[in-house]
Amino acid sequence: MKLAEYKNMAPPLRQRTLCFLLHNEKVLLGLKKSGFGKGNWLGIGGKVEPDETIEQAAIREMEEEICVTPENFNKVATLNFYFPQADNPARWNQQVIVFIVNEWHGEITETDEIKPKWFPANEIPFESMWDDAQYWLPAVLDDKQLKAEFLFNQDLEVIEKTIVITSDQP
Repeated sequence: MKLAEYKNMAPPLRQRTLCFLLHNEKVLLGLKKSGFGKGNWLGIGGKVEPDETIEQAAIREMEEEICVTPENFNKVATLNFYFPQADNPARWNQQVIVFIVNEWHGEITETDEIKPKWFPANEIPFESMWDDAQYWLPAVLDDKQLKAEFLFNQDLEVIEKTIVITSDQP
């Protein structure tokens, strides 16, 4: 099935947040210790509760997962993910809003859910991340803003994608 066909039939996407802290040309990733994405390195984020804005959810997720509160963060990407072969696609399909975080307060701390680690921006462990990250994260780290859509197979590999750079950040 093609991406264009599937997204027209798919149930509404669940919203999620994803934040990447940047400092001294390094990116903070978290090793997911439980739940959705367990065993992958990823940005910090999660679901948006019914009574939250996307920004409020980003703040809450960062506080819960790594014990810091962002003070300066910018929306840089909107990513739509489709998993037609999942047992319950309505639970897997999602729209993820990506933020870059340059300022925060609090001490980055490991929690039951996330083990945080700094990586040089040119040494991102894409082989240990969700398959889609290799296609869009380098552009975001290069100060691009974008919109993208990804269709995954049963092995969680990207089989079709569209990526549109919407602007360069100042």
